[in-house]
Amino acid sequence: MKIGTARAAATEWVMQCTSQEAWFMGAYFSGSTVGQPDDVMMSVGSDIDVVVVTSEAKPPLKLGKFIYRDALIEITFLTWNEIASAEEVLTSYHLAGSFRVDTIIADPTGQLRGLQQKVSRHFAEREWVWRRCENVRQKIEHGLRNIDLTAPWHDQIMAWLFMTGVTTHVLLVAALRNPTVRLRYLAVYNMLQEFGRTDIYPELLRLLGCEHWTSQRTSHHLSALARTFDVAAAHAKTPFFFSSDITAASRPIAIDGSRNLIRDGYHREAVFWIGATFARCHKILSTDAPKLQVELAPAFEEFVIDLGITSSDTLVRRAEDVLQFLPRLWDEAESIMLANREIL
Repeated sequence: MKIGTARAAATEWVMQCTSQEAWFMGAYFSGSTVGQPDDVMMSVGSDIDVVVVTSEAKPPLKLGKFIYRDALIEITFLTWNEIASAEEVLTSYHLAGSFRVDTIIADPTGQLRGLQQKVSRHFAEREWVWRRCENVRQKIEHGLRNIDLTAPWHDQIMAWLFMTGVTTHVLLVAALRNPTVRLRYLAVYNMLQEFGRTDIYPELLRLLGCEHWTSQRTSHHLSALARTFDVAAAHAKTPFFFSSDITAASRPIAIDGSRNLIRDGYHREAVFWIGATFARCHKILSTDAPKLQVELAPAFEEFVIDLGITSSDTLVRRAEDVLQFLPRLWDEAESIMLANREIL
């Protein structure tokens, strides 16, 4: 399916299913397809991300991924208060990129269009790029210093894994690239190649713990994840914010998308999302099928051990490794900003 076809399906869903609600203030595209032409084919493991803006003080629970007219769509709700200030959007690394170009699906009040124009005008200015990079760095520091060591093991791993993976976002934001979620390591690798600054990349993999992984090892863990994924998807009942990522409809993203990365020689780049999905599956199973969670735990434990983590103490040390690396990461981000001719 072409991106344009998927966008048309998403637009139809928005107009039919949300646009008549009293709280509806608009909708826009976000995620990895922003800025891509309509005639580009959707890759395996990709979806169309849509943000629906509500006037209510608290947004509904994320609707997540679902199939509509053969397109895999992901719907997230956002309150207008979260994006009302152009300055706050320009500072937020996970919001600003969606407004760099015109991504608006619907804008009944005209306020979304005004916001997009302001953000687009200032997006590439050095001050705002620097602030967004600082926004990423603060997120890493806060996340790694506040891991709940009393939480279940899968929650501890998830907290560490996501914050460690956000190191890639510092560099992507400095390069004015999309701080993508699943493909963050591949995206930063490609960007660093373009800038001729790949020396730092092995360090990012080292912090994750997969620098020396082989494709065979990654494939082994992906096969174990596939079994865990199917069990979790079949038994999931309790809603989590990521629940739609662990469903039959989303299986091509988590499993097939990772398999394609391994096939293409990017086995280390597949590790992050394998780990994130593994931890999420165990969170579901621990709530909805605890006996099965115990049965499947050894495969997850083997994955974590292969990352070099054997206990909460090890996890704390690994978090500290990332924190100690941040000055080096920041220097690299500043070098990229200086070399980036798109920055004004």
